[in-house]
Amino acid sequence: MKSEDTILSAIAGFVDTLSFVALFGLFTAHVTGNFVLIGAGVAGFGRGILLKLIVFPAFVGGVVVSSLLVRSLSERHARQGSRLLHAVQAVLMFGYCLAGVWATPVTQPDSLAVTVAGIVGAFAMGVQNAHPKLVKRPSVPNTVMTGNVTQAILDVVDLLSADTSGSVREIARARFATMLPAIVAFAIGAIAGALGYRHMGFWALLAPACVLVVLALTTGEHERAATPGHT
Repeated sequence: MKSEDTILSAIAGFVDTLSFVALFGLFTAHVTGNFVLIGAGVAGFGRGILLKLIVFPAFVGGVVVSSLLVRSLSERHARQGSRLLHAVQAVLMFGYCLAGVWATPVTQPDSLAVTVAGIVGAFAMGVQNAHPKLVKRPSVPNTVMTGNVTQAILDVVDLLSADTSGSVREIARARFATMLPAIVAFAIGAIAGALGYRHMGFWALLAPACVLVVLALTTGEHERAATPGHT
């Protein structure tokens, strides 16, 4: 599915922003960003240091479980890895939604309910971060946009430079066209995540959860249809 990375980028922006505004500045997708916030918290700026420390092992758990699940697939069913990981992330996203509703109103960053919500959210996004590393296909990073934005800027410089060769210009144009939808989708997802939480609270997480269900049901359909002997 050519639009898969665009959809996943929107999900990452949505979930990361919702988590940030709802859980005391917690990043669930861009989990290394929590290191900056932990450093700030140690110096007395911000809240929720313990929460940010706890979710990192949860993120690692999401990556490890994803790896084990994909490795468990036989060679015959290896291409079903994407569907499996989308399904697992969907279940976790529904869990994050329910855990967040349980934690509402969110008033104490170190409460049990808030901690559980953060753990489930980080676990879910650990799965998404691991996905492109485990299931090889032409793709662009869809959870952290810094690298994409940097490459897009470099490609624009190549496209605008008069001394750029035709072959380099063509590669830059194709790469820019691939990365731009993901960058835009992440930004739109981030805005939607903040607005969703403002108007619906953690129930807004039903949106990315349902989208992941659709991805789990549809990813790879065109490949199976093209398989000889498929009925």
